[in-house]
Amino acid sequence: MAGRFFTAVFWGYLADRIGRRPVMVLGIVSVLVFNTLFGVSTSFTMALVTRFCLGSFNGMLGPVKAYASEICSDEHQALGVSVVGTTWGLGLIVGPALGGFLSQPAVKYPNVFHHGSLFARFPYLLQALVVSAIALLGLCMCFTLPETLHKHPKRNISAAEDKQPARKQSILKNWPFLASTTVYCLWSLHDIAYTEIFSLWAVSPRLQGGLSFTSSDVGEVLAISGFAMLVFQLTIFPAVANMLGPIFMTRISAILAIPILCIYPLMSKLENVWLWVVLLTASVLKFVLTTATMTGSFLLINNSVTQEQRGAANGLSLSVVSLFKALGPAGGGSVFAWAQKRQHAAFLPGDELVFFFLIFFAFLTVLATLRPFLPASTNKLQDEKAADQLA
Repeated sequence: MAGRFFTAVFWGYLADRIGRRPVMVLGIVSVLVFNTLFGVSTSFTMALVTRFCLGSFNGMLGPVKAYASEICSDEHQALGVSVVGTTWGLGLIVGPALGGFLSQPAVKYPNVFHHGSLFARFPYLLQALVVSAIALLGLCMCFTLPETLHKHPKRNISAAEDKQPARKQSILKNWPFLASTTVYCLWSLHDIAYTEIFSLWAVSPRLQGGLSFTSSDVGEVLAISGFAMLVFQLTIFPAVANMLGPIFMTRISAILAIPILCIYPLMSKLENVWLWVVLLTASVLKFVLTTATMTGSFLLINNSVTQEQRGAANGLSLSVVSLFKALGPAGGGSVFAWAQKRQHAAFLPGDELVFFFLIFFAFLTVLATLRPFLPASTNKLQDEKAADQLA
């Protein structure tokens, strides 16, 4: 996260100069190199340095978001951008699970990996090699992708227009981009805080407003919710996004998340089947609405700049949101710990305070989607608006 914060803008800027595909290739190559080095780390310091270098040199997430917006036709914009978020989310689920199965193989699978073998000496090498093998497959596929930067031929312009030098507005002075990034940051903080709080709340005792769940119960809820979110995103979501537009979709999704969050503190009063029915319904809806809001913010950022600045814009937004994602777990955990000490408070006792914290940032996200803060121009790609004006 720290490495990405310092270099995401640079990689986005580079993607606007040399193209999206070269930056994606360099990012995958960095995974091959630094992930393998992480597997042979002999100290905590070496492991920390290799992870920092991996985050610093793997700057492909911003360019990939720009690429997804450019490679798809207008009616498939939402699907293309949502797939990026979906695969990223799946990676966050599959990655730790894969690491858990493949780490320390000499201890877990002594009949296959004998004591004194290379994998006994480097207990995290096997998982690193498997990830590197997946990255190698991705690298091969990357070479088959077309480049999207400047792929549209320039239209004929008059001699007078040709003499006028093209001036690019700095993205730091681009208010639609700054407003869209604000929406992205606020919801990202809300989302990562929710992820942190949900697990803590679910496993906490019922006497303290929790559900007394086991970690396996929490995993089942998250797995079912994640699967439902994936199905929604690949089937219903594109049509809904095209019908509503990114601004209204982002706004209405954040609004609908608020009453769902209000239900959570009441779940401790439910038991058995009713608890699972209500919890799974709320969790699935929350995942779906989170995905819609997050994807909507991606579309808003891509729509707020021209193609020549889309890589830098996504890189800058990714860099800024890294700070918010770092604050989210710390803030959510702190609020949760504070709430446990005020179970009998007159105002927002116990977990009511926790979910009020989440509702507050959801409400701020809603406000950030309203005019005049978020201009209506972010509802459509800048390139399409320019084409409409020239047509």
